[in-house]
Amino acid sequence: MKHTILFSAAAILLAACNSGKTDALLKHKKWKVYDVTVPAGASYNHVQATQAKDLKDGYYSDAFYQFLDNNLFIATIAGVPDSGKYSLLSNGKIISVTGANGSRSSEHLVEVVKLNENEFDMKVNTGEYYFVLRTRKQ
Repeated sequence: MKHTILFSAAAILLAACNSGKTDALLKHKKWKVYDVTVPAGASYNHVQATQAKDLKDGYYSDAFYQFLDNNLFIATIAGVPDSGKYSLLSNGKIISVTGANGSRSSEHLVEVVKLNENEFDMKVNTGEYYFVLRTRKQ
Protein backbone atom coordinates (compact mmCIF):
# COMPACT_ATOMS: atom_id res chain seq x y z
CA MET A 1 0.00 0.00 0.00
CA LYS A 2 2.81 2.39 0.93
CA HIS A 3 4.53 1.79 -2.44
CA THR A 4 1.27 2.45 -4.31
CA ILE A 5 0.84 5.80 -2.58
CA LEU A 6 4.47 6.77 -3.26
CA PHE A 7 4.18 5.70 -6.92
CA SER A 8 0.95 7.67 -7.34
CA ALA A 9 2.49 10.76 -5.74
CA ALA A 10 5.56 10.47 -7.98
CA ALA A 11 3.37 10.09 -11.09
CA ILE A 12 1.34 13.18 -10.15
CA LEU A 13 4.52 15.16 -9.50
CA LEU A 14 6.03 14.09 -12.83
CA ALA A 15 2.83 15.03 -14.68
CA ALA A 16 2.79 18.43 -13.01
CA CYS A 17 6.43 18.98 -13.97
CA ASN A 18 5.81 18.11 -17.64
CA SER A 19 2.70 20.31 -17.80
CA GLY A 20 4.69 23.09 -16.14
CA LYS A 21 7.49 22.74 -18.70
CA THR A 22 4.99 22.88 -21.58
CA ASP A 23 3.32 25.93 -20.05
CA ALA A 24 6.66 27.70 -19.56
CA LEU A 25 7.68 27.02 -23.18
CA LEU A 26 4.33 28.26 -24.56
CA LYS A 27 3.88 31.37 -22.45
CA HIS A 28 4.70 34.96 -23.30
CA LYS A 29 5.63 34.28 -26.90
CA LYS A 30 3.92 35.14 -30.14
CA TRP A 31 3.71 31.97 -32.24
CA LYS A 32 3.31 32.63 -35.99
CA VAL A 33 2.00 29.93 -38.33
CA TYR A 34 4.47 29.43 -41.19
CA ASP A 35 3.27 26.09 -42.58
CA VAL A 36 0.29 23.75 -42.59
CA THR A 37 0.96 20.07 -43.29
CA VAL A 38 -0.73 16.70 -43.24
CA PRO A 39 0.24 14.76 -40.07
CA ALA A 40 3.11 12.30 -40.42
CA GLY A 41 1.94 8.77 -41.01
CA ALA A 42 -1.41 9.77 -42.51
CA SER A 43 -2.33 7.98 -45.70
CA TYR A 44 -2.10 10.20 -48.76
CA ASN A 45 -5.31 12.05 -49.54
CA HIS A 46 -5.24 14.53 -52.42
CA VAL A 47 -8.10 16.61 -50.99
CA GLN A 48 -6.41 16.86 -47.57
CA ALA A 49 -3.07 17.80 -49.14
CA THR A 50 -4.76 20.48 -51.26
CA GLN A 51 -6.61 21.83 -48.21
CA ALA A 52 -3.33 22.04 -46.26
CA LYS A 53 -1.83 24.20 -49.01
CA ASP A 54 -4.99 26.32 -49.26
CA LEU A 55 -5.05 26.84 -45.47
CA LYS A 56 -1.37 27.82 -45.47
CA ASP A 57 -1.85 30.32 -48.28
CA GLY A 58 -5.21 31.57 -47.02
CA TYR A 59 -6.68 31.35 -43.53
CA TYR A 60 -3.39 30.72 -41.70
CA SER A 61 -1.23 33.05 -43.83
CA ASP A 62 -1.45 35.72 -41.12
CA ALA A 63 -2.13 33.76 -37.94
CA PHE A 64 -0.57 34.14 -34.50
CA TYR A 65 -1.19 32.42 -31.16
CA GLN A 66 -0.31 33.63 -27.67
CA PHE A 67 -0.53 31.91 -24.29
CA LEU A 68 -0.52 34.36 -21.41
CA ASP A 69 -0.91 34.46 -17.62
CA ASN A 70 -4.17 33.32 -16.01
CA ASN A 71 -4.64 30.76 -18.80
CA LEU A 72 -5.50 33.48 -21.33
CA PHE A 73 -5.26 32.39 -24.96
CA ILE A 74 -5.27 34.84 -27.88
CA ALA A 75 -5.58 33.82 -31.52
CA THR A 76 -5.07 36.56 -34.09
CA ILE A 77 -6.20 35.67 -37.62
CA ALA A 78 -5.82 38.28 -40.39
CA GLY A 79 -5.31 40.99 -37.79
CA VAL A 80 -8.46 40.14 -35.83
CA PRO A 81 -7.81 38.92 -32.26
CA ASP A 82 -10.05 36.47 -30.41
CA SER A 83 -9.47 35.36 -26.84
CA GLY A 84 -10.29 32.35 -24.75
CA LYS A 85 -8.93 30.17 -22.00
CA TYR A 86 -6.49 27.29 -22.25
CA SER A 87 -5.54 24.42 -19.98
CA LEU A 88 -3.03 21.63 -20.32
CA LEU A 89 -4.17 18.02 -20.29
CA SER A 90 -2.49 14.62 -20.61
CA ASN A 91 0.77 15.62 -19.01
CA GLY A 92 1.09 18.73 -21.20
CA LYS A 93 0.60 16.86 -24.48
CA ILE A 94 -2.92 18.20 -25.14
CA ILE A 95 -4.07 21.80 -24.94
CA SER A 96 -7.74 22.46 -24.28
CA VAL A 97 -8.85 25.80 -25.73
CA THR A 98 -12.26 27.12 -24.71
CA GLY A 99 -14.22 30.34 -24.98
CA ALA A 100 -13.40 33.28 -22.74
CA ASN A 101 -15.87 32.03 -20.12
CA GLY A 102 -14.07 28.66 -19.95
CA SER A 103 -17.14 26.71 -21.10
CA ARG A 104 -16.21 23.37 -22.62
CA SER A 105 -19.20 23.49 -24.97
CA SER A 106 -16.91 25.08 -27.56
CA GLU A 107 -13.73 23.25 -26.57
CA HIS A 108 -10.99 22.59 -29.14
CA LEU A 109 -8.32 20.03 -28.35
CA VAL A 110 -4.86 20.58 -29.78
CA GLU A 111 -2.10 17.97 -29.67
CA VAL A 112 1.43 19.21 -29.04
CA VAL A 113 3.56 17.57 -31.75
CA LYS A 114 6.77 19.54 -31.18
CA LEU A 115 7.63 22.25 -28.68
CA ASN A 116 10.88 23.96 -27.85
CA GLU A 117 12.03 27.56 -27.26
CA ASN A 118 11.54 28.56 -30.90
CA GLU A 119 9.16 26.06 -32.52
CA PHE A 120 5.67 24.87 -31.70
CA ASP A 121 3.92 22.37 -33.96
CA MET A 122 0.34 21.46 -33.10
CA LYS A 123 -2.06 18.93 -34.53
CA VAL A 124 -5.54 20.40 -35.02
CA ASN A 125 -8.83 19.06 -36.32
CA THR A 126 -10.74 21.15 -38.85
CA GLY A 127 -13.81 18.92 -38.77
CA GLU A 128 -13.03 16.65 -41.68
CA TYR A 129 -9.24 16.34 -41.47
CA TYR A 130 -6.32 16.74 -39.12
CA PHE A 131 -3.53 19.16 -39.94
CA VAL A 132 -0.27 20.16 -38.27
CA LEU A 133 0.17 23.89 -37.81
CA ARG A 134 3.87 24.65 -37.73
CA THR A 135 4.67 27.84 -35.83
CA ARG A 136 7.77 29.79 -34.89
CA LYS A 137 8.39 32.24 -32.09
CA GLN A 138 8.29 35.83 -33.32
